[in-house]
Amino acid sequence: MRKLLLLSLVIIVGLTFLSRLYYLQIYDSQAYNPLNDTAIRKEFTYPKRGYVYDRNGELLVANQPSYDVMVIPREVEPLDTLEFCALLKITKEDFIKTYNKAKNYSPRLPYVFVSNLAKEDYAKLQEKMRKYDGFYIQRRSIRTYRKTIGANVLGDIGEVSQATINKNPYYAKGDLIGKQGVEKTYEDILRGVKGVKFIQKDRFNRDIGKFEGGARDTIAKPGKDITITIDSKLQEYGELLMTNKRGGIIAIEPSSGEILAMVSGPTYNPNLLVGRNRSKNFTKLYNDSLAQPLFDRSLQAMYPPGSPFKTVNALIGLQEGVVDTNDTFRCSMGFNYGNRKMGCHAHRSPANMNLGIYESCNAYFANVYLKIMNKYDSPAKSMDVWSNHVQSFGLGNYLGNDLSVGQPGKIPDADTYNRAHGKGKWYPTFTLSNAIGQGEVLATPIQLANMAAAIGNRGYYFTPHIIKEIENDSIPSKYLTPNYTTIDKKHFEPVVQGMYDVYNKGTAKMVQISGIEICGKTGTAENFAIIDGKKTQLTDHSIFVAFAPKDNPKIAIAVFIENGYFGSRFAGKMASLMIEKYLKNEITRTDLERFVLRYSLEHEYEKPFSGEPFGINRQTTLEPISDEEFERLNMLKAKIDSK
Repeated sequence: MRKLLLLSLVIIVGLTFLSRLYYLQIYDSQAYNPLNDTAIRKEFTYPKRGYVYDRNGELLVANQPSYDVMVIPREVEPLDTLEFCALLKITKEDFIKTYNKAKNYSPRLPYVFVSNLAKEDYAKLQEKMRKYDGFYIQRRSIRTYRKTIGANVLGDIGEVSQATINKNPYYAKGDLIGKQGVEKTYEDILRGVKGVKFIQKDRFNRDIGKFEGGARDTIAKPGKDITITIDSKLQEYGELLMTNKRGGIIAIEPSSGEILAMVSGPTYNPNLLVGRNRSKNFTKLYNDSLAQPLFDRSLQAMYPPGSPFKTVNALIGLQEGVVDTNDTFRCSMGFNYGNRKMGCHAHRSPANMNLGIYESCNAYFANVYLKIMNKYDSPAKSMDVWSNHVQSFGLGNYLGNDLSVGQPGKIPDADTYNRAHGKGKWYPTFTLSNAIGQGEVLATPIQLANMAAAIGNRGYYFTPHIIKEIENDSIPSKYLTPNYTTIDKKHFEPVVQGMYDVYNKGTAKMVQISGIEICGKTGTAENFAIIDGKKTQLTDHSIFVAFAPKDNPKIAIAVFIENGYFGSRFAGKMASLMIEKYLKNEITRTDLERFVLRYSLEHEYEKPFSGEPFGINRQTTLEPISDEEFERLNMLKAKIDSK
C-alpha cells in the first residue's frame, strides 16, 4: 500500500511539472505579448492620418510632420542641461518640472518631454541626440487646415487623456486623438494603425538587436481618407454672412440628408488648435464666456422655434381631422381665450390655413392647437398624440446623426405637465404657447432644417449626416434609409403652398429671389435672460426656415440669429442668400447682402452687461460697422466669388 501511495505521488508531481512546462513553453508563449514586457524596448511608427475632402473633392485637412522629444526616465544619464534646454528652447525649471512628471508617470514608459518641435529645432537637436541617453525623437503627423473655415465641422486633434488610455489600450501617453467634429467622430477611420519595432535589451539595459529577429514587428497602416458632405464654398459664404452675429445656419440636401453647410457664429480659425500653441489658444477660446466660439450653436443651442413651428401644427390639425384648409378664424390683433391672451400683427381677417401661414397669424394657430388638444377624452391623451406627431419630424431627439455634439431639444408630452401642475390639474390653455413655437418647445437649428426637409419631401427625411464617402468602405446604411413622419402625404401640399406664399405675398415677400421658387417661414422668438436675479425680456431672436425649389427641393435651410428681431430682418435675408449661392453660384440680391454685411449685432450682445436699454418693443437697433471693416468683408466676399 505504501509503495502504491509513493508511486502515485511521483506520478502526480511529474504530471504537475509536465503541465506547468506545457503551459510555459507552449500555451503561454503563444499568449506572450512583447508590448507588456519591460525588458523589450518599443519603437512606434505613427501612420499618416487620413485626409478630409469636401463634397466637391477640395482638400480641407492634410498633414504636416511634427517631432516630439520623448523621455524614458530610468534610462536618463547625467547631461548638460543648459545645452539641452537651449536646444529645446525651454528653461531649466521647465526641464525639472517635466522630468519629474515623467518619472511620476512611470520610470520605464516613454513620456512626451517636448511636443511639436519646429523643423529647424529638430534639425539642430537631431545632430546631438546621441549625447542625451534616455531621450529620443518621435516623428508624428499633425493637422494642417487648408482653409480657415469649418472649425466646428472639422474639429481638431490633441493629446489623448489618461481616461481614454485607461479605456482603450491602443493609445499611449503622448498619442494624438480627435477631440471635436469630424476628427472625433471618425477617429477610428482617420487615425490608421501604429506600427511597432521590438528591440531586445541585455541585463545592463543596452540594445542588443531585434527581438525574435523582427518576427513580431509590424508596419504602420495609414488612415483612410474621407469625403464629407459639406460644400466648402457655401460654408465659407455662410460664415461670412454670420460675421458680427451669433447663431447657427444649417443647410441640408433633402433628397439625401447630407449636410451642405453647418455654420456656427462666432467661429475661429481651426489652425489655432494646431502645434505647440494649441493649449494656450484653446484656453483663450474656452474662457471667452461672452462669445463662446467653442459652443456649436448650429447643433447645441436650443431655442424656441417660433412661427416656423406653426407649419407642424397645421399638418397635425389636418391629420387629426380637426380642421380643413377652408376653416377660418377671426383675428383682432391677437387671440383671447378666458384669461389667456396672445398678440398678433395687423393682417386680413378672418384667416384660413393659407393666410394663417403666409401672414403668420397667431390667432389662427391658437384655434387649431386648441382643437387638437380638445379632440380626445382628456388633455393628457390629446397632448401625447400631439407630441408623437411632432417628434416624428425629428424634433425632441438627437436625430441619430454622426456629429460629435448635439442637444435633443424639447417637445413636451402629458408627463411634462403632470410633473409641473399635477396629474389631472392642467388644461389645454395651460399649454397654448406651444401653438406658436414658444412655451415648452425648444429646438436646435439642425432640427429645424431637418423639419423643413421633411416638409419639402412631403412627409419623410433622411437622417442628417456629415459623411459622404469613406476610402474603400461604405457609409452606414441608416443614412440611406428614409424616416417617415406620422402625417399622410396628401396633407403636405396646402402647407407647402402656404410656405410658398410666405415669399410671394406674405412676411418674406421682400426677400424673394428671382427665378427660384422658395418655400419658407419667418419666425420671431421671444428671448429672456436672468439679469441681476430678474427674468428680463431681451431683443427677440430672428428665425427662418426654407426649402427650394418648391418641387423636388435641392436645399433645406434653417437660420437662427440671436437678438436679430423679426424673422425677415436678418435670418430671412441670410437664408435667401444662401439658397441663391448654392443653386445659382451667384448673388443677384446684392441689396440683401449689403444689409447683412453692413450691420453688426455685437452691441446687442453687450447690452445685458452694459445696462443699455433693449430698444422700443425689444427691437434690434441697427448699428453699421466701420467703412474699413465693411471693405474688408467685401474683399473676403470677392475672394469667395472668384473661386
